[in-house]
Amino acid sequence: MKKLDQRWVFGLIAVAVLIVLTLFVAPRSNRLMSGSTFSRSPDGYGAWYAYMQRQGTPVQRWRKSTSEVDRSITGTGNTMIQIDPTQSRANDVENWVERGNTWIILGRELPATEAGFSTQHQSDQGTVKIETSRRLLKSGAMEILGDRFGSIVWEVKKGKGRVIFVVTPFIAANAYQDEPGNFPFFAQLATRYGQKIWVDEYLHGYQDKSEESGADQARNWGDYLMRTPLAVVLLQTGVVILVLIWAKNRRFGQPQPLESPKTNDSQAYTQALAGVLYKARRSEFVVDVVGREERLQIQRSLGIGGALLDREALMSAWVEQTGRTASELEPLFANRRLSETELRKWLTQVREIKQHLPR
Repeated sequence: MKKLDQRWVFGLIAVAVLIVLTLFVAPRSNRLMSGSTFSRSPDGYGAWYAYMQRQGTPVQRWRKSTSEVDRSITGTGNTMIQIDPTQSRANDVENWVERGNTWIILGRELPATEAGFSTQHQSDQGTVKIETSRRLLKSGAMEILGDRFGSIVWEVKKGKGRVIFVVTPFIAANAYQDEPGNFPFFAQLATRYGQKIWVDEYLHGYQDKSEESGADQARNWGDYLMRTPLAVVLLQTGVVILVLIWAKNRRFGQPQPLESPKTNDSQAYTQALAGVLYKARRSEFVVDVVGREERLQIQRSLGIGGALLDREALMSAWVEQTGRTASELEPLFANRRLSETELRKWLTQVREIKQHLPR
């Protein structure tokens, strides 16, 4: 009885530790995707990125360290956007900015003022909704948007270039796509001094692997794991193992005799379902289910995790990363009933699509 009580104590300790890890480690991965153009969550910028593409504005995703900006993005009239309130470092590219380029930083840790948390501001592009009471108090910077409490968007000259600050990191996040002025205002801000626009995705975990050395890849891979939900799983597994060892729990028990192979229930179920669908001539169900799964696998191969993207976003990512035409993905969006011959042809087309994915 005493031994059983001891195990209950260790079990409760393990549960408490797992809860603490989930509360404090998991949010790091959520913050990593905050502001990413790949994110469809309310604090992501996927909708604004798609909006810019519809406008015909050439926006590109930057996937290298800021130390590569000065060497890789030459000339003037370029704009780099960083959507991150804690990791933005404009000082790393001071020469690049002074040469005649623009650095936009969304998210500044400033003191709260007496301004209301949710306010509306008029601009040439429409009414802009701002949800923060933080403001930059009057200074020598040129104000672009503000109110009587201080500046919301302002500009600081650096040589021939400038750095533009926005007090909130969410001015054009997905949550504000229905506001009349937020997307147009930020689009005008991004093109204020040129049409060559870059959005820093390196801060959000997306990296150009071809540019990394072996040592950099090992370090970045470790950093990536620590900033993703996988880190939570690994930590939780480690805690459980330690608790089981500490409690002297005989995890594997006594040796068990070999058992005869059992029927694979999943395989039997799949075969039975396939037979029913074949007799019922419901090929559209197969096309829909398989098509969804193949689109998710393509997203992962393109470095886009999370929820299933819509047709336009997936095709855009396909064209950008493979250099191939968007029409090649058309078979994955088929939603009609196919004959047996057409279904075989469709499966062949799906296999051909996957052959062109990045390795």
